[in-house]
Amino acid sequence: MAGPELAADSGDKPRLEMRGICKRFGATIALQDVSFAVKPGEVHALVGENGAGKSTLMKILAGAYKPDKGTMFLDGKPFQPHNSLDARLQGVGMIYQELSLAPHLTVEENMLLGMEPTKLGFVRWQEVRGRAREALKHFDHSRLKPDTRVGTLPLSAQQLVEIGRSLTVGCQVLVFDEPTSSLSQRDIDRLFEVIIGFRNQDLSIVYISHFLEEVQHIADRLTVLRDGYVVGTRDVGTTKTEEIVRMMVGREITDLYPRSVRKRRDAVLEIENLAGLEKPETANLVLHNGEVLGICGLVGAGRTEMLRVIFGLDPVRKGRIKIGLHLGPASPIRRWMQGVGMLSENRKEEGLATNLSLADNVTLSKLRGFGPLKLVLPRKQEAATQKWIDLLDIRCLNPGQRVAEMSGGNQQKAAIARLLQHDADVLLLDEPTRGIDVAAKAKIYQIINEIAAGSESKGRAPKAVLMISSYLPELIGICDRIAVMYRGHLSAAKPVEEIDEHKLMMAATGQEVLV
Repeated sequence: MAGPELAADSGDKPRLEMRGICKRFGATIALQDVSFAVKPGEVHALVGENGAGKSTLMKILAGAYKPDKGTMFLDGKPFQPHNSLDARLQGVGMIYQELSLAPHLTVEENMLLGMEPTKLGFVRWQEVRGRAREALKHFDHSRLKPDTRVGTLPLSAQQLVEIGRSLTVGCQVLVFDEPTSSLSQRDIDRLFEVIIGFRNQDLSIVYISHFLEEVQHIADRLTVLRDGYVVGTRDVGTTKTEEIVRMMVGREITDLYPRSVRKRRDAVLEIENLAGLEKPETANLVLHNGEVLGICGLVGAGRTEMLRVIFGLDPVRKGRIKIGLHLGPASPIRRWMQGVGMLSENRKEEGLATNLSLADNVTLSKLRGFGPLKLVLPRKQEAATQKWIDLLDIRCLNPGQRVAEMSGGNQQKAAIARLLQHDADVLLLDEPTRGIDVAAKAKIYQIINEIAAGSESKGRAPKAVLMISSYLPELIGICDRIAVMYRGHLSAAKPVEEIDEHKLMMAATGQEVLV
């Protein structure tokens, strides 16, 4: 492993420097002698696998953690924030993947929350409004008004409010942590325009993402973390994707989208003229054992709502659902019993019980067999969970660790592990690789391929996978057929050989019909 490198060139004076940062949690080394720097007017990407140390490093920068060793400098002066508010007031703003806004407050109230200018104990609302309007000049969003309640805004606009909170106090360093994981392509393009504007204004940007094509599009340089160490820093324009992946995982990944011989068999899921209370408007599809059927579409098109209606989380307004020999709507419990498992895109609220242990989460939907009678023996739970920890490379202390203490990417792996542990026959996957690093994605793709293909030698019959993804290369790489959802209407599914990314995007935006 290469030794730590300082990100900034020796001839350039960096705006932000982190030197020799070390952090331990008990016996676990989270960061070891990490040095990282960002120059004015630079977008510097920070990449690495889940558990590599990115979040810990940024929490130290934000004042949430204190380093065991090391120093930080901002514009050449010592930087030691006590908390995130102190960090923001000193000039470093964090825009997290999970937004921290008060939905019942207005845009201007959120932007100055905790930092309101006062006089004699009274908030100076005119100044609040003026500072908010000044920050909003950076954005071109028709619904972004100072007096609008944040809870009524789409996610993309809420993200701009989060950014605006940092701009109102004059932050010179902005850290974006997985900012595009829940955005449509249109909103991603708009966010990139904002970031480029910040770069042109000489702001310093730290960009954290698992989407390497985004990093290559928006960043000037990148620094790779692996197992708490800095592997190296590279100029993005002269570094190939293969080299970045090798630096991240420590080995070559030669076949990202494996595809065994798949033979489409009997229909196992059929929906006809299906409609929910609001979405989908109408959906027809037939899913077979032995195939992966992908659903493409913009955020809000109705993809997630369709899966929720099928699984019984939302009511059916009209139409027909047939799963095997079972006809009609059913509760989620009945769907589990019918052999259907669903992975929700909202892992924190629907996908996991974060206050329970990893072992409890993995085995929660199928507790039979972990003890005599109706007893559940923890050691058997933990033994079953350890198999998935090893297979999915879930970074945790042990099967008994609380899920809330794990990183977002490892939480996603835990949700997938439960589905695999349940051994469902029909898998409904909603953004299965959201927040997961490239090595873990490769493992998930391999598992999806094995589920669909089956194995005669191992006695595993082919199963059916219905998969939603906003990542077009993923859909084309892993699916056998793809259908497009546009404003609540699902197109006919087409063989992946007849589709490319351009056709999918044109259909998803309503410019063309997928034919």
